[in-house]
Amino acid sequence: MKKEYDFSTGERGKFYQRGAQLNFPVYLDKDVRRFVEKIAGKKKRDVSTVVNDLLKSDMQLAKTIE
Repeated sequence: MKKEYDFSTGERGKFYQRGAQLNFPVYLDKDVRRFVEKIAGKKKRDVSTVVNDLLKSDMQLAKTIE
């Protein structure tokens, strides 16, 4: 790293986007990934959709327990 950086020509907020949504990566264990990929293959859907569907059903289940 340099000792000093020149930001005199920098533009504040150049890449800021109000309401931008951050998508965080989720790392699945090997056995979970294989399980989800198997379901995705049978339903001809992508892995993200299957994971979201599974999590949504778990959310519904958790709401009934509350």
